[in-house]
Amino acid sequence: MVRLNKIYTRTGDGGETHLSDGSRTSKTDQRVAAFGAVDELNSALGLAVLAVEAKRLTGWLSRIQNELFDLGADLSHPGPDDTAKVPPLRVIPEQAALLEQEIDQMNQDLQPLRSFVLPGGSEAGARLHLARAICRRAEREALVLAKTQAVNSEALVYLNRLSDHLFVAARWVNMDSKTEVLWVPGAGHGISDKTAG
Repeated sequence: MVRLNKIYTRTGDGGETHLSDGSRTSKTDQRVAAFGAVDELNSALGLAVLAVEAKRLTGWLSRIQNELFDLGADLSHPGPDDTAKVPPLRVIPEQAALLEQEIDQMNQDLQPLRSFVLPGGSEAGARLHLARAICRRAEREALVLAKTQAVNSEALVYLNRLSDHLFVAARWVNMDSKTEVLWVPGAGHGISDKTAG
């Protein structure tokens, strides 16, 4: 059970923070960068939920927000698991599998892509695209961490699948309003000075 009686502790004033195993590390440590990006992603999803009207999708996104706390806890624990006083919370394969099921459900309603999609469309779509981009960065930060430190491979799978989920969700919310904007390669090449006011 998490219990927070006091928000400021002053223990981070020197540039260090606690990991979930109780050890301390620099706030510039790559592990902190990884779970920090997940926290930023969670905040972006909170904004997206406010703009999405479909209850089915808001339900999924709310569950994902909770799972991102699981993911942050996972990335915050350096391991090894077998010597931990309390078994660390780890992302499991079933979580990514559920994302795949939801992707498939949304994709059934969508037309096949004819080009890359520009981030935007409706407000909900734009917020989901922003969350998708942050998710990709969180994945990159976690992959950099995995080069030198232990990382649960299922956490990496989850982030990769979640970015796909958010991309399809953005397309899905833009579907009804027909606000999806496709990339037109080289569209700006024909701009001339004559168009300027």
